[in-house]
Amino acid sequence: MVGVLSNRVDRQDVKAGDHIYSWRTAYIYAHHGIYVGDGMVIHFTRAAGHEIGTGTFLDSFLFSSSPVATTDGPPCQKCGHLMRREGVIMSCLNCFLDGGNLYLFDYAVSPAFFLAKARGGTCTLATSDPYDAVIHRARYLLDNGFGIYCLFKNNCEDFAIYCKTGLLVETAFSVGRSGQLASLTAAFSAVASSPLRFLTTSAGGLAIVTSGMYCVGRYVSDIGVRRDVVKVPVERLVEHNTLVASVAPPQATETDVTAVQGGGGSPS
Repeated sequence: MVGVLSNRVDRQDVKAGDHIYSWRTAYIYAHHGIYVGDGMVIHFTRAAGHEIGTGTFLDSFLFSSSPVATTDGPPCQKCGHLMRREGVIMSCLNCFLDGGNLYLFDYAVSPAFFLAKARGGTCTLATSDPYDAVIHRARYLLDNGFGIYCLFKNNCEDFAIYCKTGLLVETAFSVGRSGQLASLTAAFSAVASSPLRFLTTSAGGLAIVTSGMYCVGRYVSDIGVRRDVVKVPVERLVEHNTLVASVAPPQATETDVTAVQGGGGSPS
């Protein structure tokens, strides 16, 4: 277990099957992956500039997760030939870190340790599976995919946590497994609870109540204590994703849209 103040580790301290991450853009967001040995990392990403799907500058400013080497400059000598632009990819540790520091995600922490880590997305109460199972899931998903990238439901942290635990969230309306999103949701919920101001007579008291709500929100959203999770074999997960993709409605083309809007004929 790493320290309460920082999860930063040296490269020689990580081993195959570890869940690692690196902070991006002034510590606003972290990118997660599974270290598989030989200086290589398997991680889940969306094409650079489209990480949250808004089509705006927020995609590249807030939530950039694609290694720079996939889009700019010459390909990496170690992993450039392995690179895909999006989805589950394998890259070398240098490209994964993209100039950032290396951090180790902690599993099976105590509730006290979990709550002491004020920033979400750094640890979980859930227990990790053996390293061989973790690596098997990561490599299987490298070959078969992890579905469609979605910041709120299916992001890089969700991928890494699934590889480590095999757990999926059953509830349709939830924020997935990501501790970062759970932390953000808890913060918004605490701030939005304006009626709390009537429960206290001082700013200090309100701060304590709000902080308490934030901690409770993070705790109950953690994959290690949620009741809406189920263990799913990676082969079954891929079968499910393949089935969903096969029955998904086709995307409307420009011709289809024109036909729906005003009749399909050409202008006379």
